Amino acid sequence: MSTEPESRIHPDPNLWRQSTPGSESWPRSPQPSADNKFFMASADCHAQEPLDFLSARMPEKYHERLPAVILGGDGTKWQKTEGYRPTKLFNFKFEGEDLERSQAGFTPDERLAALDRDGVDCELIFPNKGLTVWATPDTAFSQGMCRAWNEWAWEEFGPHNDRLSPVACIAPGDMDGAIAEIELAAKLGFRALALPTKPEWGPPDFEQNNYNNPEFDTLWAAICDVDLPVTFHISTGRDPRTSRGKGGAVINYVVHALSQAMEPLVNICASGVAERFPKMKFGTIEAGIGWMAWMLTAMDEGYHKHHMWARPKLKNLPSDYFKANGFSSFGEDVPGLDLLREHGLADNCLWANDFPHHEGTWPHSASAIERTMGNLSDPERAKVLGLNAARIFKFPIPARYRNFDDCAAVVGEVAERMSE
Repeated sequence: MSTEPESRIHPDPNLWRQSTPGSESWPRSPQPSADNKFFMASADCHAQEPLDFLSARMPEKYHERLPAVILGGDGTKWQKTEGYRPTKLFNFKFEGEDLERSQAGFTPDERLAALDRDGVDCELIFPNKGLTVWATPDTAFSQGMCRAWNEWAWEEFGPHNDRLSPVACIAPGDMDGAIAEIELAAKLGFRALALPTKPEWGPPDFEQNNYNNPEFDTLWAAICDVDLPVTFHISTGRDPRTSRGKGGAVINYVVHALSQAMEPLVNICASGVAERFPKMKFGTIEAGIGWMAWMLTAMDEGYHKHHMWARPKLKNLPSDYFKANGFSSFGEDVPGLDLLREHGLADNCLWANDFPHHEGTWPHSASAIERTMGNLSDPERAKVLGLNAARIFKFPIPARYRNFDDCAAVVGEVAERMSE
């Protein structure tokens, strides 16, 4: 008798994406063609920047330091980025949906059509190639790359900001430059700011400054003044490719990209930053939500049990500050959704299709939602799928959805905030 486990890997590696139990019994639907469709906002999507989006907007003195593909002595192609170890490039052959995703979303019109196909009303757009803008200990260089991304992103997506909303990248190590960029982003109309998960690039180092320290209070004050939420996208504080060899792709994704993204949240909640700046909204992007309940519990446990060492003495528990103003985005995270109601996190979770990345759900987001959100109530699904994002990022909710009471309530809340 064989002891080999039965394989759960289908010969068609994308067929599972279409599996769904349906949503016929739901009051609202995620299906793109449904008359009773949810308002849906993807809190994490990615641009398809042209190769020269940095070099065309930065002084020539920086050009040799910009990320680029170089040839080794044997003709092998390598990706070089200042803060990363070199990456050997392989010629992968994409087929079917994998090929379609790799070639999707290069123009605003293509993106708008992709949103409609997936039932998504609006998206928050993060860098793709541009996630390397923080990959250097040189803060002036980093700020220059952030500024170049912001200029390109606003030129490309600004005219479509009601549906295609780019984030403004900020390099916090350059305080004066960061504040100037924050003020410009708010003036232009960006809906959110993107900061790296660590303000100084590189592996953990207790001698480096971090977001829990009061040196960043000037930054938080500037962010509160413009009322823009702060996002921390995975893989932006240090090189996530720490593991080598077998299983490295999975190890680096789970351990060195996803899990380390909670660090800035704990910094802000446990250090008194969230208490001193109660208006500031902050959260992780693409890190999932399955760890949220554990993180909140662990923060409070640490504060209670290490009370003799815990500084500062907070007015509330660390978890209270996250529940008030924190958030995290996910794509498919059944463990996190299972814990959502029990731990009171319906207001803190943001769905995303991660278009056009392969780890995302496009173009089968409705199926993924039906597979994973059956245990949520209709109001919980509405919050997670779009209303939380509309409230946090001030997305306009189209008139077709305003007959739903919860949509109308968010429209009113956002209008009141914008009039203040």
